[in-house]
Amino acid sequence: MCGIVGYVGGREATEFLVQGLRRLEYRGYDSAGVATIAPPRGIQVTKSTGRIEHLDRLLAATPSPGSIGIGHTRWATHGPATDENAHPHYGGEGAVAVAHNGVIENYQSLKDRLIAEGYRFRSQTDTEVVAHLIDSQLKRLDPAADIAAVDYQPLFRAVQLALRQLQGTYGLAILFRDYPTVLVAARLGSPLIVGVGQGEHYVASDASPLVGQTDRIVRIMDNEVALMTADKLRVVHRDQGPVRHLVSVLDADSGGAELGGFAHYMLKEIFEQPEAIRNAMRGRLDMDAATTRFGGLNLSPQQLRQAKRLILTGCGTSWHAGLVGKYQIEALARVPVEVEYASELRYSNPPLAGNSLLFAITQSGETADTLAALREIKRKGYPTMAICNVVGSTIAQEADGGIYLHAGPEIGVASTKAFTSQCTVLAMLAIYFGRLHHLGYDAGLRAVEELQELPGKVGRALETGEAVKRIAEKYAQANNFLYLGRQFNFPAALEGALKLKEISYVHAEGYPAAEMKHGPIALVDENTPSVFLIARDSVYDKVMANVQEIKARGGPVIAVVCEGDRRIRSVADDVIEVPATADFLQPIVSIVPLQFLAYYIALARGCDVDKPRNLAKSVTVE
Repeated sequence: MCGIVGYVGGREATEFLVQGLRRLEYRGYDSAGVATIAPPRGIQVTKSTGRIEHLDRLLAATPSPGSIGIGHTRWATHGPATDENAHPHYGGEGAVAVAHNGVIENYQSLKDRLIAEGYRFRSQTDTEVVAHLIDSQLKRLDPAADIAAVDYQPLFRAVQLALRQLQGTYGLAILFRDYPTVLVAARLGSPLIVGVGQGEHYVASDASPLVGQTDRIVRIMDNEVALMTADKLRVVHRDQGPVRHLVSVLDADSGGAELGGFAHYMLKEIFEQPEAIRNAMRGRLDMDAATTRFGGLNLSPQQLRQAKRLILTGCGTSWHAGLVGKYQIEALARVPVEVEYASELRYSNPPLAGNSLLFAITQSGETADTLAALREIKRKGYPTMAICNVVGSTIAQEADGGIYLHAGPEIGVASTKAFTSQCTVLAMLAIYFGRLHHLGYDAGLRAVEELQELPGKVGRALETGEAVKRIAEKYAQANNFLYLGRQFNFPAALEGALKLKEISYVHAEGYPAAEMKHGPIALVDENTPSVFLIARDSVYDKVMANVQEIKARGGPVIAVVCEGDRRIRSVADDVIEVPATADFLQPIVSIVPLQFLAYYIALARGCDVDKPRNLAKSVTVE
């Protein structure tokens, strides 16, 4: 959620810090700040609520010099968005500065103890506890110890002792007034990456700030502490001592972090969907065997065939993709599928059959609830798989196997191309498991051929943009929407409603179309549009009857239908035509105009599309 950057080297730190924070804006934030050290001035902190542009103006008016520094974008958890609660936070009387991502669950008991020791708190955050706690441990060091010698072992020890007292999650970047060449990073449950340069080191919450700076990275793992100077990096485990760190090559596309002529990242990523779907399928379609294949599942076909129940888990958009996957897998493979909210799965303790298999669905690979659910199921001895977009992310590493989306960076908070890529991967899994069970060669081949045509059909669905824009302007002032679909299109209705809520702040609900008459129909009036997803499938006539029920009560109807549907035009107020495809792929095509609808309504209402209020891209707290 929050974004962290850090730098130590030979140039002005704020140049990288501000640029890096801009790269992390997509994670969501309500305030931002930086801290640098320029002896003899000590640690200088500049921070404020609002956008990074405001922070940049403050730094232009009052520069913060120094060749070492940390930066932070905050998404409020403890205390509202205020200047005092913005990070970084001081420890002691300016001896320590800390930027923190995560939640310290035992902060109140630690705070009470530190107040008794004489520490004075200036914020309502849990993070200030960490800063004071580290300062408290530093004061316990032997003052005769030469910390600059012996690889800063006493400094390591002070940080380790402080971290052992924390309960919760953290990604930390730490500066020390009395050690102005040392930057420390630590992680437990919140991602951090170290960039290795020539005579400089970087820290970031994810790879995006490092693109263009260095192509060598070290992934800091849970319970590890990294100590950096300009020319040296050491990593120790909080409890077990020195760690031999692995330097790997940064796999990131710098173009993915640029707008490339689009007005917003969300719009750019909507248009990237055909290519993202191609990338998800590349090398995974086997026409000869009429099936799909995956290289990272790490289980043999015989072992996978023994899975009699699949559990799909995720949060938000990923949960909706899981619902699409349930329909796909049960239709093609006839394998029972359960779809669980990750936040509930961790605590619900459901009875699981001994031959169950978990798939954790996540764009970032760092979602705290999904990671916790995966760890809980893994702890119980069940095999776990990840469907993930970010290579080397925590969930990707901790799962027993998995499938990367290869969708490229998704910067817009409202997920678009990750959703359609997830649904595409789940469709391929449905074919794969189907061919392991009862799905015949001819049916499998037809399904694979439909997959091959999918990127082109999504590309044609993108041509609806201008028509959807006009519809969006027509209904932009409506404050309630219903989204309705059946079978494969029901989860797409949920996802369409979520997109509208996320970026337009308009109340919207998704339902199976037939369920509308069991309560939600009470909401229908001339000011409440109903958005129907209608495919040429076995329940077409049933959905048309549901449309008539809405119209009979004066409700406006926006219909997303397959090309050539003439019957709908006599009933619906507005019609959007998309290409028809196989039933199990239709939601991947039909979701495109719903993404456009949310986007253009947000624009018409003056909303910040890429930085919606209160939201974060990577939710790394429970």
